[in-house]
Amino acid sequence: MVEKTHEKTVALNRRASHDYFLEEKFECGIVLTGTEIKSVRQGKIQFQDSYISIYRGEAWIKGMHISPYKYGNIFNVDETRDRKLLLHKLEIFRLHQKVKLKGYTLIPVRMYLKDGRAKLEIALAKGKDLYDKRETEKLRDAKRAMEKALKFH
Repeated sequence: MVEKTHEKTVALNRRASHDYFLEEKFECGIVLTGTEIKSVRQGKIQFQDSYISIYRGEAWIKGMHISPYKYGNIFNVDETRDRKLLLHKLEIFRLHQKVKLKGYTLIPVRMYLKDGRAKLEIALAKGKDLYDKRETEKLRDAKRAMEKALKFH
């Protein structure tokens, strides 16, 4: 009997592929406290200006906004606090070595629920220049025009 894993995407970082070349993607867990998981299940997450830093052998996500749970009262915590990411030590070491290289950074791509647990997909990314963004947009528009022409033909 094959077990199916149920994944439900809660939030996407749409700007990630626009601003960066995404090279490698990793799945990691995230440490949430109290009512944060309830807000995550409702999709109250924003990735704007968030990034991952590695400090003392641990990965932390900074700047991710999780709105306070509506019915949480005193159990709610700071919305933009730093949250620990759960990765293997070897993965953290490898990522830290790559981030040391010029132009690389770690950014969150999407958050999803997998078998009831919150998971974060992070990517090793390299920043795009303005002309790279324009080139990507031109390719996307050309592809869209070709598909439209084939559809009506």
